[in-house]
Amino acid sequence: MIGSTNEKQGLFSDLRQDIPASIVVFFVAVPLCLGIALASGAPLFSGLISGIVGGIVVGYLSNSSLGVSGPAAGLAVIVLTSIQSLGAFETFLVAVVLAGILQIIMGFLKGGVIGYYFPSSVIKGMLTGIGLIIFLKQIPHALGYDADYEGDLSFWQADGENTFTELVNMLQYISPNAVIVSAVSLTILLVWDLYLSKKHKVFKLVQGPLVAVAFGIIYQVITTAYFPDFTIQNQHLVSVPVAENFSGFINQFTFPDFSKILSSDVWVVAITIAVVASLETLLSVEATDKLDPKKRITNTNRELLAQGSGNIISGLIGGLPVTQVIVRSSANIQSGGQTKFSAILHGIFLLICVAIIPFVLNMIPLAVLASILFVVGYKLAKPSLFVQMYKLGWSQFAPFLVTILGIVFTDLLRGITMGLVVGIFILIRNSFKNSHFLHQEDVDNGYHKVKMTLAEEVTFINKGAILKALDNLPNDTRLTIDMSKSASIDYDVLEIIDNYKTTTSKSKGVDVKLINRGDSQTVDY
Repeated sequence: MIGSTNEKQGLFSDLRQDIPASIVVFFVAVPLCLGIALASGAPLFSGLISGIVGGIVVGYLSNSSLGVSGPAAGLAVIVLTSIQSLGAFETFLVAVVLAGILQIIMGFLKGGVIGYYFPSSVIKGMLTGIGLIIFLKQIPHALGYDADYEGDLSFWQADGENTFTELVNMLQYISPNAVIVSAVSLTILLVWDLYLSKKHKVFKLVQGPLVAVAFGIIYQVITTAYFPDFTIQNQHLVSVPVAENFSGFINQFTFPDFSKILSSDVWVVAITIAVVASLETLLSVEATDKLDPKKRITNTNRELLAQGSGNIISGLIGGLPVTQVIVRSSANIQSGGQTKFSAILHGIFLLICVAIIPFVLNMIPLAVLASILFVVGYKLAKPSLFVQMYKLGWSQFAPFLVTILGIVFTDLLRGITMGLVVGIFILIRNSFKNSHFLHQEDVDNGYHKVKMTLAEEVTFINKGAILKALDNLPNDTRLTIDMSKSASIDYDVLEIIDNYKTTTSKSKGVDVKLINRGDSQTVDY
């Protein structure tokens, strides 16, 4: 089932695009892994473990061509409160393992079908909302104010501010050195993307983000040695845990305490993680498939199996819960990733660099990474998309807009829920309006001739509209109710029609004839 021959043949066929894309995703993933671990109240190394497992293990088992998995900001609050309630990180890891097992069970039970029930307008709103929040959250980092952790997507921040008050608060802490680095990095990215990449193939092979990161490292090395006044301070740099030797590296792994496996509290946390992580994954899968230029479709049931396997392994070696995440997936797509090898390779890079050269990663200014995420955020939330969705009408634009506002002013899951509620309301409203069609003819020998044609699907939601239409018919009407085109009619509606034909119609002098399903001529009910 997992890893078909065709997939394995295609896995290495686009290395020229996949390798540069994987490097970009790797640089984006490092601060996100660390920031989410910090916000979760977990060891920083646990975030890196989940990034490695999400890249290598989930990347291999999944059939998502462009999706990238790792620790998710949406789970940070759940992880933080769970570690506190369970009393120990080792106990929490048991819940992560159990959550992975539950996800595998969900995959075998075909639970991935849930992902197909989210409207396209909500998914597009999710992408746009995340793009806006990424852009807004990176402004302080670009100016050298890093009080909030990298990767935070919630309106209310861990530092006590919110997305917008932070933009005011940061004005007191602007670092000219960070501004220089972010400005030069953003210039490199824009020149590379808008001009150089169209001039020669080498500029597509060597991605702009890689050059920007290289600039950031070189800037830090040169200023530290020769111009200390221009050096970026340590608190504004990536901060990967550094082990003094191999033994110290191994000691950073934490193992679950399975003596707590029968605790009801552990199972409650496990179920919570399994449900929320699966929902975030399915939403990201839908969004990633929409961004895929080749419009490939991910098997969502297999994705749950892959995510479950990843969470089992992550929990066993001290990692945070894993989900597919849209920020890294978007960076992968925008950087030209073609196959899932880019996701796998980014996990390999994480492992190698964290194990061998963490001190190099720790020379990368967060301002550089903020510039990279500026571009990612802008491409997700292009103004042209707002115009496009508006032209589709309010039935598409309203859920789209509510989802965006919900994500920006609350968090990812609440925003999507708000958009989904609006989408369902519009669906019910349209269903209410479109239950039937009335065709009225001129008066014939003192009678009104009316034909009511029922829709293909008529449910209890349509009772009110049909009952109102029947009640509004004038006296002395010749009514034909055509049900021949209906594939399904709820009993509630049939009951209304029966009551009207046998009782109400007689008092109003209405003559009722029916065309039943499968019939082509008028017959008695």
